[in-house]
Formats: sequence, C-alpha cells, structure tokens
Amino acid sequence: MISLAAISGAQSFNVDGWASTRLEAEKKTVTNLQFYSHDTLSGKNPSAVRVAQASETTKSPTLFRMVMMADDPLTKTLDPKSKLVGRAQGLYGSASQAELGLIMVFNFGFTEGMYKGSSINILGLNLAMNPVREMSTCLCSTCHNNP
Repeated sequence: MISLAAISGAQSFNVDGWASTRLEAEKKTVTNLQFYSHDTLSGKNPSAVRVAQASETTKSPTLFRMVMMADDPLTKTLDPKSKLVGRAQGLYGSASQAELGLIMVFNFGFTEGMYKGSSINILGLNLAMNPVREMSTCLCSTCHNNP
C-alpha cells in the first residue's frame, strides 16, 4: 500500500519503467529478528489442524486442496520448551499439484521483549521441501518501545 500511494502521488509515471523506479528513504533501518515457529500436527494438543479438503486431496502426493488453521508458538530458540516470544496465527493450504507448495497467510504477534505488542503479517508461497525459504512481509505494525 505504501508503494502504491507513493506512486499514485507522482505527476508522471512511466508504465514501461515501473521496475526501475525506486523511492529511497532518507534513513534505512534494518531489523533482524530470529525466532522459531513450532507447527504441531498431532498429539493431545496440536497447534495446527486440517479444516478443509476436497475429496481428491487424499489421492494427491502434495495434498493439493488441503487447508490448515494454525496457532503456533514462537520461541526464542529451536527448543519448543524455550521462552515463548509470540504466536504465529493463520492458515495455510496446499496450492501446488507438482510440489509441496503451501500458500500461507499468517500474523506473527509478539508477546515478549522490545517488540511486545507488534506483529508481522506474512503472505506467500512456502515451497516446504526447500531447505531455505523466504516469505514476503506484507505489513509490520508499529514496533512498540523501538528506539
């Protein structure tokens, strides 16, 4: 939305050159966050459950057409019993017939530390079998207590 608002306010805009148009901020701030999400699918208290599927889903090697709802803990370390720093709440569904590709819509809400009360919203395709994946950040709420 911010990019669209900035572009719509310009007097002239070359449609053919939109990818080369850059708006530079006067001050760049980089924040590195490291936390771990734990998606538990089974047991006494799963954090993610299947809420919908098509009749053909069970025949698909990628579980195409399956939708899950999640309320996953976010922790400080890889250990699921480490300090809870927030919750990852949202849904994901199998959106690819060829590979395990999950379309994900999540809110990462922080409950501890300097970002307590802040959240990051995520939307994008997660190619789950890739060892390293990046997800796009759609919106970051105001970071409370951030100097």
